[in-house]
Amino acid sequence: MDGRITLTGLRVRGRHGVFDFEREQGQDFLIDVRLELDLGPAAASDDVADTVHYGELAGRLAAIVGGEPVNLIETLAERLLTACLEDRRVAAAEVTVHKPQAPIPLEFADVAVTLRRSRA
Repeated sequence: MDGRITLTGLRVRGRHGVFDFEREQGQDFLIDVRLELDLGPAAASDDVADTVHYGELAGRLAAIVGGEPVNLIETLAERLLTACLEDRRVAAAEVTVHKPQAPIPLEFADVAVTLRRSRA
């Protein structure tokens, strides 16, 4: 049974960016994740062990965002995508990293990078 697990708006404080003040002060990042996988086993068993535990996944993603700083949100998105695909049940994953407080000297609502990867 093909299905999706979606986690949106995970807010985590991080110190990513190319400017010193971004690394010193930090800022909030919002993370959206979409996992594609077979949800049939979990639907049949009603057991969280038969699916991706989205609470545990959120914790792993938050640790990455709150951890070692990188210059680019592209790099951060790649690290998060790799973490999503560590579970072999995930056939494909998509990660969007939002940086709504990016140092852009104009009014804007959001800036984001999205990466997607499927298993070969």
